[in-house]
Amino acid sequence: MTSEQKGLRLAAGVTMLTGLALALAAVPALNLPMRLLADILIWPLDQAQTIALPETRLAFAIAGGVLTAWGLMIWHLAGELLQSAPKPVRAIIRTSVLCWFVVDSAGSVAAGAALNILPNLVFLALFLVPMRGARATFAA
Repeated sequence: MTSEQKGLRLAAGVTMLTGLALALAAVPALNLPMRLLADILIWPLDQAQTIALPETRLAFAIAGGVLTAWGLMIWHLAGELLQSAPKPVRAIIRTSVLCWFVVDSAGSVAAGAALNILPNLVFLALFLVPMRGARATFAA
């Protein structure tokens, strides 16, 4: 396994764990980590973010499921497919990560949580850094 594959699989694993943490926030007894994160990202620290409303918990469940599945998809893409078809696989990963970054960051700003752009930049780097030596291709 190449360092690019290892790096992408690490990023995919972090993405899946983050997705699972988001999905668990739908369960009131398990949502403390996401409540704390929401309180930090929607400044100031005031414990006003409770994640108690059913529609909020539903959004966490949906987002967590999608993020977990996206991480799993990238995990698989970073395996044999990356070795056999590196150009299209890199393009799929790059465009999906960039799309996620733009949509998530814009939505975060719209929701009053612009600080979420900082962890988004970390996720962006987790995916793009392993592919830094590869020629940038954005075609699907």
